[in-house]
Amino acid sequence: MYLPWPLPDENWFADTSDQPEPDREDLRIEALVAQRLSIDWTTRRQQITVSVQNRVVILAGLVSDPDTRRVAAELAYDVPGVFDICNTLRLSGPRGGRR
Repeated sequence: MYLPWPLPDENWFADTSDQPEPDREDLRIEALVAQRLSIDWTTRRQQITVSVQNRVVILAGLVSDPDTRRVAAELAYDVPGVFDICNTLRLSGPRGGRR
């Protein structure tokens, strides 16, 4: 059952401007992983999006083959401070098609 009203000890209308900004460590890790992926010859021309939450790197997008998917995860895991990898990279289909 869902209660439509907040409990007495919850303050839903409180000023949230004093809430911490996104974790600086996550931002640092995200920048380093993106840099490594853009430098490596295997992953530089692939469509990979990097995001980080609580030191877990999330890789999303399309890659050309399974080896590139594996290399991207290995490069991300080698960045200092990374706790885990969520590799959601998908393999792109054949470029050609029937006409």
